[in-house]
Amino acid sequence: MNTTKHGLEKTLKQVDVLALSFGAMIGWSWVVLISQLMQRSGSLGAIIATLAAGAVIIIIGLIYAELAAAMPDVGGEHAYSLRALGKTVSFYCTWSIVFAYISVVAFEAVALPSVLENLFPRLRNGELWSVNGAMVYMDQALIGAVVSIIITWINVRGVRIAAIIQGITVTVIVLSGLALFIGLGVHGDTANLTPLIVGGGSGILAAMALVPFMMVGFDIIPQAAEEIDLPAKKIGQMLVLSIVMAILWYLLIELAVGMLLTESARNASDLATVDATQAAWGRTGALILLIGGVAGILTSWNGFLLGGSRALFAMAASGMLPKFLAKVHPTYRTPVNAIIFISVLGTLSPFLGRQALVWFVDAGSMGLMSAYIFVTASFLMLRYKEPNMERPFKAPGGKALGWFGLLSSIMMVSLYFPGMPAALIWPQEWLMVIVWFAGGSLLYKFKDRL
Repeated sequence: MNTTKHGLEKTLKQVDVLALSFGAMIGWSWVVLISQLMQRSGSLGAIIATLAAGAVIIIIGLIYAELAAAMPDVGGEHAYSLRALGKTVSFYCTWSIVFAYISVVAFEAVALPSVLENLFPRLRNGELWSVNGAMVYMDQALIGAVVSIIITWINVRGVRIAAIIQGITVTVIVLSGLALFIGLGVHGDTANLTPLIVGGGSGILAAMALVPFMMVGFDIIPQAAEEIDLPAKKIGQMLVLSIVMAILWYLLIELAVGMLLTESARNASDLATVDATQAAWGRTGALILLIGGVAGILTSWNGFLLGGSRALFAMAASGMLPKFLAKVHPTYRTPVNAIIFISVLGTLSPFLGRQALVWFVDAGSMGLMSAYIFVTASFLMLRYKEPNMERPFKAPGGKALGWFGLLSSIMMVSLYFPGMPAALIWPQEWLMVIVWFAGGSLLYKFKDRL
């Protein structure tokens, strides 16, 4: 067995890396978030928002690629920020990215029963309670919880098994997406694209605030870098390639939905991607898309559980969190307790109901962009402090690229503050942020007593 310095198994190949990253980025967002994106900004506005935010993500991705190739260590952001900015800053950087990952895991646990309801309309049994006006049903909550346990078991069993499952589900997503793209060519009508822009610049900014959550996932590669069996430079190249693939995917989805559905149909739809496929191919097309949606949920869920557990493991291994989170399974060589920690939160989240989907998207996006601020700052610090550091993949633009990435990340984070187009909702979303970081601060302070 080829094990790493932290006792993990070095087994991921090129196709595994692409499947993990691309699959995590497209996930379920291409089905469930396209409606919100286009309602906020219009058909062309959604494309502009995706291109603008996507350009920022590509720049951040290039920064990640240089750092991941230079320091292919478990935990990604943890390793870069620790070397560049010190222990305390590194803690909050990595804690921010873990918050984003757990938000995605929780999102998928809530989303799965929602999409299954479209396949099995009778899935609304056993009323439990209402959360923000949305009823929570026992059967749906149990489905989310049970699948969470199954995905946990897969990840505990080994990164190789998780990668194989990821490859299969990504293939299902791509095949189901083809039904929508072919429908665009056969039945699409440019007249449906009107109005091109809704809400002017504010609408586009509000749509841009959704894109980071849609694009989160490429940073799984740095998290699992220590388990990737590829040359360091190749790791950076795969990271950038996966981002470009995801942006192209989302642009095609937005174009297809815009040309297959009228504005009134898009505004009335919760799952515009599904309804667009149904408009092209009837109920059979919708079912194909829903199956792809289920596969998308599983790819994101699996990918972010894998990435988040590695980040927690790295923090615990370097003394930032209680040592029990650094335990490696003696047989499967996986960070078992870190996996279970995230899975417990994912297993409980379906009991919050579907209203929580919006909370996870907004709060998780803020955590993600906060982490990107720390990563771009680490990139700049290392460029200044260690100019001769070995960099197998060197990001074009150097320090100028780093400054642009840092300022862009700060601008994106500002969108979530009061008075801005995508301001977090009080109290739910702000409480999620406050509780997470206050709880993390307590863990950091009292880690040696736990």
